[in-house]
Amino acid sequence: MTPTAGPESDQKGDTDAAPWWRTVLRHDVPASLVVFLVAVPLSLGIALASGAPIAAGLIAAVVGGVVAGAVGGSPLQVSGPAAGLTVVMAETINQFGWAVTCAITLAAGLLQVLFGLSRVARAALAISPAIVHGMLAGIGITIVLGQLHVILGGDSNSSAIDNVTQLPGQLMDLHGPATFLGLLTLGILLVWGKLPSAVRKVPAPLAAIVLVTVLAVVTGSSAERVELPGNVLDLQFMPQLPEAAWMEFAVAVLTIALIASIESLLSAVAVDKMHTGKRANFDRELIGQGFGNMTSGALGGLPITGVIVRSSTNMSAGAKTRASAILHGVWVLLFTALLAVLIESIPLAALAGLLVHVGAKLVNVAHIREVRKHGDLSLYVVTVVGVVTIDLLTGVLIGIGLSLVLMLSRTMWSGVHAEHDGDGYRIVVEGVLTFLSVPRLSAVLNGLPEGSTVRLELVVDYLDHASFDCLHTWQEAHERSGGTVLVDEVGHPWFRRGKDGSPIVRRDRAGVAVPRFLAPWSEWMARDGHVPQSANAAEADASSTQTADAAQKNGHHPGAELGAGNGGGAGEVAIPGQRTGPLHRGTSEFQNRTAPLVRDTMSKLAAGQHPHTLFITCADARIVPNVITTSGPGDMFTVRNVGNLVPPHDTQASDGASVWSSVEFAVSVLGVSEIVVCGHSSCGAMRAVVGEAPAGLTALADWLEHGTPSLRRSRENAPVLLGGEEPAHPDDALALHSVHQQLEHLRQSPLVASAIERGQLSLSGMYFDVGNAQVYLLDPASGNFEPAGVQDVVQTP
Repeated sequence: MTPTAGPESDQKGDTDAAPWWRTVLRHDVPASLVVFLVAVPLSLGIALASGAPIAAGLIAAVVGGVVAGAVGGSPLQVSGPAAGLTVVMAETINQFGWAVTCAITLAAGLLQVLFGLSRVARAALAISPAIVHGMLAGIGITIVLGQLHVILGGDSNSSAIDNVTQLPGQLMDLHGPATFLGLLTLGILLVWGKLPSAVRKVPAPLAAIVLVTVLAVVTGSSAERVELPGNVLDLQFMPQLPEAAWMEFAVAVLTIALIASIESLLSAVAVDKMHTGKRANFDRELIGQGFGNMTSGALGGLPITGVIVRSSTNMSAGAKTRASAILHGVWVLLFTALLAVLIESIPLAALAGLLVHVGAKLVNVAHIREVRKHGDLSLYVVTVVGVVTIDLLTGVLIGIGLSLVLMLSRTMWSGVHAEHDGDGYRIVVEGVLTFLSVPRLSAVLNGLPEGSTVRLELVVDYLDHASFDCLHTWQEAHERSGGTVLVDEVGHPWFRRGKDGSPIVRRDRAGVAVPRFLAPWSEWMARDGHVPQSANAAEADASSTQTADAAQKNGHHPGAELGAGNGGGAGEVAIPGQRTGPLHRGTSEFQNRTAPLVRDTMSKLAAGQHPHTLFITCADARIVPNVITTSGPGDMFTVRNVGNLVPPHDTQASDGASVWSSVEFAVSVLGVSEIVVCGHSSCGAMRAVVGEAPAGLTALADWLEHGTPSLRRSRENAPVLLGGEEPAHPDDALALHSVHQQLEHLRQSPLVASAIERGQLSLSGMYFDVGNAQVYLLDPASGNFEPAGVQDVVQTP
């Protein structure tokens, strides 16, 4: 029986069935040993770079494994002292001393616990990745500049600028043994990844430190070594509150808490991407990191964070549960207690070489490329420069400040484009139009010649009062000078509502505007105030012409009312002699907006057509084949008739010739690979077949006789299901049977049957529920129709 207690299994697979202890023994114990071997040298090196006691790095490694590993919300993440905090810790220790620094670490941990309890963990992820990567790169550069001095046998300075200026003098005064050991460590780390896989099973940091330490011991090198206290396990309560400078103390606490939290959360996100098991609980992870830092600070250790180097090593070594992270801390404790003499044999230059390698890897070229691709390179560079030349907190704050400025500029940006349009001008304004864009907008508009015809296209997500006033004032002035302004608003009618005096020029009250390529003419033109919902094209022409004539008789220029009736559509006032019916306005819309986008595609199709599908559907105006199939020009050869009917192939009726001539042309000449028959809901033809055709329409009645086989099929066969249910209306039920019947008529054609037999053609059934905008596909196995998007496209044999 599988125990119910013990470390949870966070990975799928064999851990689901195996007892937890077997999973720990098989996967987590070996992984913990590998992580332990990586953690020891890194912890020593980070303590060295921070200017803290060497033992502080080991204490932090133990606490990070045992406490944060047991409490945290990212089970496979491994915590410990992190390179990302070395610069901050060096400055803090230099300012406050070690005892007060321990108190700062403890207080930062308490603050992290409060962060976790308040459930704000995900808010830390709102910081731009460019700032985070820039911060890490700045830390890496600072570490490299400082530890180069140690490799060369000197001492690291707290200032990166001082490290740079003093580096030439350090190069002139080399300390032979230390320099040799440091460079040898760096060389081993660089070539280790190119060695055979059997050798690479030993972690590179461990191999480099062990080899260089053995060499130093064998040769009796005089290079400076690690120093540990006489009794490493003699732990005391270290924190001590400062006697003054409480504001600086609070800033240091907040800085360490924020950096440690962000680095831990980012590491947890990265770990989540490396496995398919249980996702991290970010709030719990912050609580775990907080308890870890409180414990580490109390015992005299460095601050801890989730460390991606150790965590990725843990994953690569096959860890399955949090037991691996906990055990790695136990191994560090045992190693420190029992083999302290080995630690004291390690040359400081070797640890410096390890840190130079770690710091250089923090400057990730792949991250730079990614940041540059997203247009945030300036953010990255500013953060790096700030961290290196000033300090980490200031550099990050500068980066955050710049990110806010960039966000504001991008949010408030609007593109203003001007171009000649025949005898007039076309001005396109895109984005968010606010007071920030008024200077440029005014410059473009005021530069237009007096008396010219201007088409102003507003493709804006928001328009504030300042920009509305700019447009309105310019429009009135331009029209007084004899010019014409045609305003075309695409989307929400900000400008029109402003001219109407409506107080709804607010983004939070903006309605949803249907794209014009989906909305019927009657809808987007009615929003313009030009065409009533029920008006037909002739009424629209007459109404528009009368409006224009009346305006001229009154001595009022038609453009003066511009925008007053402008909604989500074109918003243009008719000019005498210009056709303004829906069809003509639709073609104008195509030429102005769509034609430039599809011209390249159409030019490729000019030489001939090569459609892949013959699409047979109803002539119903609500069915738009290219919309419901997301296809474009050249994709489908379409046949439309009342009721999407295919007369029997052997029929003698002449009215079937149109359908079959199209089928023959599509199959024999165009070589389509698929024929689709598409029915739909609320079909008037099916309603007429179930009942009777409207009186006096003899041609329609004759044509609908081809629906009789479908009616007979519906009465003789079981109901066809639509999404698992029978349609509520008889005409919809008949439409489903009709699709089956038309496909059967197609199979009776020798031409179609032969193409199917050769594997060159397939038949598919489709049904469109108009009211729900849902496409259904015929499942040949069951004979029923299933919703598209739930299953793949199915074809009848």
